[in-house]
Amino acid sequence: MSAAKKDWELAIDERELELLTRDMEEAHRQTLPAMQAGSVELVEEIRTLDASRRRFLAGAGIAAAGTALAMAAGAGVPKAFATGRARAVVAAPSPYVGDSRVVALAAALENQAVGAYGAALKAAGAGKLGKVPPAVGAFAKTAMGQHAAHAKAWNAVLTGAGKPAVSGVPLSNQPATLKALGQAKDVGAVARLALALEDQAAQTYLFAAGNVASPGGIRTAASIAPVEAMHAAILHFVLGEYPVPDAFLQTDKAAKPALLTV
Repeated sequence: MSAAKKDWELAIDERELELLTRDMEEAHRQTLPAMQAGSVELVEEIRTLDASRRRFLAGAGIAAAGTALAMAAGAGVPKAFATGRARAVVAAPSPYVGDSRVVALAAALENQAVGAYGAALKAAGAGKLGKVPPAVGAFAKTAMGQHAAHAKAWNAVLTGAGKPAVSGVPLSNQPATLKALGQAKDVGAVARLALALEDQAAQTYLFAAGNVASPGGIRTAASIAPVEAMHAAILHFVLGEYPVPDAFLQTDKAAKPALLTV
């Protein structure tokens, strides 16, 4: 007869996890002023860039339309086909371009993390993850709240710049994430998945801080990245991984704008 399956066990003392969660919340509060200041600056920068882009495209569009009509007339192609009908088969462009696409990606990643932690807490409440130490639940709720705050900040940048907020999780890796969540049978499996999402978010912000053109975008990403990295560090301890593997944050797991599906 096979032995009964042993419940997953927390690798650190619950009191230690409680203290780490408290420190994480304090770090989050300390970054809020810089995050908010960077967000305000970023809104204005995106508005300015969009205005310049619209002026450029308007000029280019007039020239292109004139050329297309002239070519159509010369070739005997009906003008209706060269104008309205031709445009009908062209996919609508994304509202997110340039730095605003990085902002939209960040909002989507935050929504993904909120959803993952929420699903894990729901599964835990339904008894699907076995015994869940109270300190783990408290960490998950705190991390979820911080991700929600970050998503709100990024979406405020988008709406402030006249762009639609990112709702849901328009990411090409979301189906795989949901599948992994559904297959998780204990806290350890959920913690491992959460760690992957936290690493992705932290490294994406680090990558963005070094690659976006906007000073406001750099400030906002740089203010959030340490909090995301702290989430990941605590999850390493939860999983019993001593010491935390990377002394310096890498970018090999960073999400790229192509992951965004809108």
